[in-house]
Amino acid sequence: MKYLLAGLVTFFLLTSFQDDWGFFGHRRINRLAVFTLPPEMIVFFKKNIEYITEQSTAPDKRRYASKFEGVRHYMDLDRYGEPPFDQVPRNWTDALMQYTDIFVVKKDGDTTLLPVRQMLENENFRKPYRTFFIENIVKNYYEEDWTIDCEKLKNLPGLETTPCIGAFAKDNFSEHGILPYHLEKMQRQLTTAFMERDADKILRLAAEIGHYIGDAHVPLHTTENYNGQLSNQLGIHAFWESRLPELFADETYDFWVGKAERIEDPETYFWNIVLESHALVRPVLDTEKSLSKTFPTDRQYCFEDRLGQTVRLECAEYAAAFQEQMSGMVESRMRAAVLAVGSSWYTAWLDAGKPDLENIYEKLPAEQEEDIEKKYREGKILGREHGG
Repeated sequence: MKYLLAGLVTFFLLTSFQDDWGFFGHRRINRLAVFTLPPEMIVFFKKNIEYITEQSTAPDKRRYASKFEGVRHYMDLDRYGEPPFDQVPRNWTDALMQYTDIFVVKKDGDTTLLPVRQMLENENFRKPYRTFFIENIVKNYYEEDWTIDCEKLKNLPGLETTPCIGAFAKDNFSEHGILPYHLEKMQRQLTTAFMERDADKILRLAAEIGHYIGDAHVPLHTTENYNGQLSNQLGIHAFWESRLPELFADETYDFWVGKAERIEDPETYFWNIVLESHALVRPVLDTEKSLSKTFPTDRQYCFEDRLGQTVRLECAEYAAAFQEQMSGMVESRMRAAVLAVGSSWYTAWLDAGKPDLENIYEKLPAEQEEDIEKKYREGKILGREHGG
């Protein structure tokens, strides 16, 4: 029993510390992205660089407060066949529409699934249904239940005589991740914030889109096997994303990435990032699996003191071997993330008409909502455990 308790204590300590260590990469990416900006922007961003850096972790903390947050951090592309996953619409409304079921409830209480997906092949149905879907489902995306008015449903061609005393929709898409779609949405929001010259929104949205862009550059944020749980490599997520940058970023990584660039097509740009990350999933898993078979078991994991506690981590020597065999992959993805974050901010500013940021009204946003911070400290993620 005492060994079981000791193991549980170690597990909980490791879990709590891993979140904080994972913050290292996000903070570093946001901070360095500031220096990719032109002088007209850097005057504002550098002045608020501490906020931009610290608030890069806000989305991860929100996973402890909202069940809707976790799916924004990943997308399980391997659920949808083979690259380039053309069967997944790049447009958010089309994707959600394709993977949402509509049910009607009859007077006798029976529930029937409508053949909406087959009907979507008919262009005469698809156009009005898309409008209906936007008005009745997309707008209610963050509601607990997607209820539908029967009369509105019967206004659609082919459904005029459908027996219905109640109707509802079931989302079969979001639970497998919506990362690239969320990035497009946030890019639009950041552009609007620049247009409005709203300093609070600019800072908050800039910091948070930096987090999601960082996630998009991590291979294990694009697969169902996100933590090696399907290949007997449990813990590889934090190993790749947290342990390696913590050990080697300051001493060996080159973060000079040049100037931010305009993103001409955000939809394609963000999807390409996720697709590039997914192409690295197999090399990450295969490299670690092969290394683990040749590296002495007693030299793979070590115990270190962190904040007065002893935690189990991959040994520095094992981590160095993993890093070397991946030929700079983590450094490359972090560099790409830095440039992508800066380019996102720069593009939003350009698309907003290059507003003057030197004399913008400034009231620094709250560091963190108290409720979110409290729930983060309580340590119960609402959603997938390793999704962030």
